[in-house]
Amino acid sequence: MTVSETQVNGHDIAHGGYLFTFADSTFALACNATGQFTVASGGDITFVTSARLGDELRCVATERAKFGRSGITDVTVTRVSDGALIAEFRGRSGASSGPGSSAGSSVGSGGVPTGELLVVIAPAPATAGRSRCTARPPRSRPAAQ
Repeated sequence: MTVSETQVNGHDIAHGGYLFTFADSTFALACNATGQFTVASGGDITFVTSARLGDELRCVATERAKFGRSGITDVTVTRVSDGALIAEFRGRSGASSGPGSSAGSSVGSGGVPTGELLVVIAPAPATAGRSRCTARPPRSRPAAQ
Protein backbone atom coordinates (compact mmCIF):
# COMPACT_ATOMS: atom_id res chain seq x y z
CA MET A 1 0.00 0.00 0.00
CA THR A 2 1.33 3.43 -0.87
CA VAL A 3 0.25 6.13 1.60
CA SER A 4 -1.81 8.69 -0.31
CA GLU A 5 -2.86 12.29 0.45
CA THR A 6 -6.26 11.11 1.66
CA GLN A 7 -4.61 8.72 4.17
CA VAL A 8 -2.56 11.25 6.16
CA ASN A 9 -3.86 13.00 9.26
CA GLY A 10 -3.42 16.52 10.65
CA HIS A 11 0.15 15.67 11.72
CA ASP A 12 1.00 14.80 8.10
CA ILE A 13 1.57 11.12 8.94
CA ALA A 14 -0.42 8.04 7.92
CA HIS A 15 -3.69 7.85 9.85
CA GLY A 16 -3.73 4.89 12.23
CA GLY A 17 -7.13 3.80 10.96
CA TYR A 18 -5.72 3.16 7.50
CA LEU A 19 -2.79 1.22 8.92
CA PHE A 20 -5.21 -0.87 11.01
CA THR A 21 -7.41 -1.50 7.95
CA PHE A 22 -4.37 -2.57 5.88
CA ALA A 23 -3.19 -4.98 8.60
CA ASP A 24 -6.73 -6.25 9.31
CA SER A 25 -7.34 -6.94 5.61
CA THR A 26 -4.06 -8.87 5.44
CA PHE A 27 -5.15 -10.81 8.54
CA ALA A 28 -8.50 -11.66 6.89
CA LEU A 29 -6.78 -12.90 3.72
CA ALA A 30 -4.34 -15.02 5.71
CA CYS A 31 -7.09 -16.57 7.85
CA ASN A 32 -9.21 -17.48 4.84
CA ALA A 33 -6.34 -18.63 2.58
CA THR A 34 -6.92 -22.27 3.53
CA GLY A 35 -10.53 -22.26 2.31
CA GLN A 36 -11.96 -22.52 5.84
CA PHE A 37 -14.58 -19.77 6.45
CA THR A 38 -12.96 -17.65 9.16
CA VAL A 39 -13.92 -14.36 10.82
CA ALA A 40 -12.17 -12.09 13.30
CA SER A 41 -13.00 -12.39 16.97
CA GLY A 42 -10.68 -9.49 17.88
CA GLY A 43 -7.61 -7.55 16.94
CA ASP A 44 -5.26 -4.90 18.22
CA ILE A 45 -2.37 -2.90 16.83
CA THR A 46 0.77 -1.29 18.21
CA PHE A 47 2.13 1.65 16.23
CA VAL A 48 5.94 1.63 16.35
CA THR A 49 6.94 4.49 14.03
CA SER A 50 5.20 6.82 11.59
CA ALA A 51 4.56 6.27 7.92
CA ARG A 52 4.44 9.35 5.70
CA LEU A 53 2.88 10.46 2.44
CA GLY A 54 4.30 8.38 -0.44
CA ASP A 55 5.68 5.59 1.75
CA GLU A 56 5.13 2.14 0.27
CA LEU A 57 4.09 -0.28 3.00
CA ARG A 58 4.16 -4.07 3.12
CA CYS A 59 2.27 -6.49 5.38
CA VAL A 60 3.32 -10.03 6.22
CA ALA A 61 0.95 -12.29 8.14
CA THR A 62 2.21 -15.15 10.30
CA GLU A 63 -0.23 -17.63 11.79
CA ARG A 64 1.10 -18.20 15.30
CA ALA A 65 -1.34 -20.79 16.58
CA LYS A 66 -4.46 -22.69 15.64
CA PHE A 67 -6.38 -24.43 18.40
CA GLY A 68 -9.81 -25.90 17.88
CA ARG A 69 -11.68 -23.42 15.73
CA SER A 70 -9.65 -20.46 17.03
CA GLY A 71 -6.41 -18.95 15.81
CA ILE A 72 -3.89 -16.21 16.47
CA THR A 73 -2.24 -14.40 13.56
CA ASP A 74 0.40 -11.67 13.73
CA VAL A 75 0.74 -9.10 10.96
CA THR A 76 3.88 -7.00 10.57
CA VAL A 77 3.64 -3.68 8.69
CA THR A 78 6.97 -2.39 7.32
CA ARG A 79 8.14 0.41 5.04
CA VAL A 80 9.52 -1.08 1.81
CA SER A 81 12.28 1.51 1.26
CA ASP A 82 14.19 0.87 4.49
CA GLY A 83 12.45 -2.08 6.17
CA ALA A 84 11.41 0.09 9.13
CA LEU A 85 8.83 -1.49 11.41
CA ILE A 86 5.68 0.65 11.26
CA ALA A 87 3.21 -1.46 13.24
CA GLU A 88 2.48 -4.88 14.71
CA PHE A 89 -1.07 -6.25 14.56
CA ARG A 90 -2.37 -9.31 16.40
CA GLY A 91 -5.62 -10.83 15.24
CA ARG A 92 -7.74 -13.49 16.85
CA SER A 93 -9.92 -15.59 14.57
CA GLY A 94 -12.68 -18.15 14.69
CA ALA A 95 -13.53 -20.66 11.97
CA SER A 96 -17.04 -21.84 11.20
CA SER A 97 -18.87 -23.93 8.66
CA GLY A 98 -20.18 -20.81 6.91
CA PRO A 99 -19.87 -19.82 3.25
CA GLY A 100 -16.66 -20.87 1.57
CA SER A 101 -15.68 -23.46 4.15
CA SER A 102 -13.97 -26.65 3.14
CA ALA A 103 -14.05 -30.06 4.74
CA GLY A 104 -10.40 -30.01 5.73
CA SER A 105 -7.68 -27.53 6.39
CA SER A 106 -3.97 -27.61 5.72
CA VAL A 107 -3.07 -25.54 8.76
CA GLY A 108 -1.60 -26.85 11.98
CA SER A 109 -3.44 -27.59 15.18
CA GLY A 110 -2.83 -27.89 18.88
CA GLY A 111 -1.24 -24.46 19.31
CA VAL A 112 1.69 -25.21 16.99
CA PRO A 113 2.97 -22.28 14.91
CA THR A 114 1.87 -22.86 11.34
CA GLY A 115 3.86 -20.49 9.19
CA GLU A 116 3.90 -17.29 7.23
CA LEU A 117 1.73 -15.99 4.42
CA LEU A 118 2.85 -13.13 2.22
CA VAL A 119 -0.09 -11.00 1.12
CA VAL A 120 0.52 -8.48 -1.63
CA ILE A 121 -2.03 -5.72 -2.14
CA ALA A 122 -1.24 -3.75 -5.25
CA PRO A 123 -3.08 -1.01 -7.15
CA ALA A 124 -5.05 -2.30 -10.09
CA PRO A 125 -4.76 -0.69 -13.52
CA ALA A 126 -6.19 2.87 -13.49
CA THR A 127 -9.19 1.84 -15.58
CA ALA A 128 -10.33 -0.82 -13.10
CA GLY A 129 -10.81 1.45 -10.07
CA ARG A 130 -10.07 -1.32 -7.52
CA SER A 131 -7.13 -2.97 -5.88
CA ARG A 132 -6.10 -6.54 -6.53
CA CYS A 133 -4.96 -8.90 -3.87
CA THR A 134 -2.69 -11.92 -4.00
CA ALA A 135 -2.05 -14.29 -1.12
CA ARG A 136 0.65 -16.95 -1.35
CA PRO A 137 3.07 -18.78 0.88
CA PRO A 138 6.52 -17.15 0.80
CA ARG A 139 9.31 -18.74 -1.21
CA SER A 140 10.75 -21.74 0.55
CA ARG A 141 13.81 -21.12 2.65
CA PRO A 142 16.68 -23.49 3.30
CA ALA A 143 16.09 -25.68 6.34
CA ALA A 144 17.78 -24.53 9.53
CA GLN A 145 20.77 -26.59 10.54
